[in-house]
Amino acid sequence: MKKIDRYILKKFLSTFFFCILLLTVIVVVIDISEKTDDFVNSKLSAWRIFTDYYAAFIPRIDAMLFPLFTFIAVIFFTSKMAERTEVVAILSSGVSIRRFLRAYWVGSVLLALILWVTYHTVLPTANAKWSSFESKYVAGNLDYTKSYTGRNFYFRLDSHSYAGLRYFDTVSRTGSGFFVQKILNNRLVYNLRSDNISWDTTSKKWKLTGVTERNFDGDKEMIKRSTSLLMQYNFRPRDLRRDDFLKDRMGTKELDEYIAIQQLRGAESLSELMVERYNRDAIPASIIILTIIGAVLSSKKVRGGSGFHLAVGVILSVIYVLFSRLSVVFATKGNFPPLLAAWVPNIAFGLLAYYFYRRAAR
Repeated sequence: MKKIDRYILKKFLSTFFFCILLLTVIVVVIDISEKTDDFVNSKLSAWRIFTDYYAAFIPRIDAMLFPLFTFIAVIFFTSKMAERTEVVAILSSGVSIRRFLRAYWVGSVLLALILWVTYHTVLPTANAKWSSFESKYVAGNLDYTKSYTGRNFYFRLDSHSYAGLRYFDTVSRTGSGFFVQKILNNRLVYNLRSDNISWDTTSKKWKLTGVTERNFDGDKEMIKRSTSLLMQYNFRPRDLRRDDFLKDRMGTKELDEYIAIQQLRGAESLSELMVERYNRDAIPASIIILTIIGAVLSSKKVRGGSGFHLAVGVILSVIYVLFSRLSVVFATKGNFPPLLAAWVPNIAFGLLAYYFYRRAAR
């Protein structure tokens, strides 16, 4: 990297981190003012509140706004360079627009990698910690991970087996009226009925009591009754409740395994899970695209200066967010493929970035 590349990269990163730091301080101050009574009632120390709540809250907010503040930071410092005719001087010296953008590529890739690692490792842990604190001390002692009772479950275990529960309570992790049916070639070959079912935390298996098993071989039926059985099934207590934030608390590996199980069951929430998984790769990639758009747009000196560039940047940011939200809605509520829902905003803005780049190159 040349001296000019280091200069641009330094401006890029320093402006971005200043913006994100300033935003974080503002959001934290506002959040403290809103939750002061809750923190006082919790009787926790300031250090405990910071480590248990804000250490998780800050990564959530920063990750959410990371791409947009990258975009705004690029527009801000590049437009300032254009106002001071620094960009004109660089391009007039024979540097091509492609060469000029090298430092922007390096900075955007670096920030995209930071956000990618955050989405896959840091953020799920932060979400779990934040939701636990929020539910215990802020949201009226509601536990998002346990407090739920449901009736009449019916789901698929694998391509041939189906299971059902008449009742299940995730607090005690017990239920009743459990059954399993296995069907091959449109014929019932196995049937299990259990009066009660409970989760055994030691063995990580389901304990069934009052069990009756029936195996069918043509016209023959074999019946086996057991007082209790320990059975391994591919569902856990967390799967028997409606938890809209479960996917946010899962690491990527855990989420992939959970999606595979839900695909096997034909779960209704599958699209939502897959959009979350694809977004963990698509959102970091958007940083690179938005950086190039911001650099090309704001490198030209115009009347109105940085104010005009920032206004255009805000408008494009709003369009990007709306585009992203609409594609997610179409995927979760309709038949739009989850992979496209996650990547369509990037594809559309990638084409826009290429168009701006070609115009600038001419």
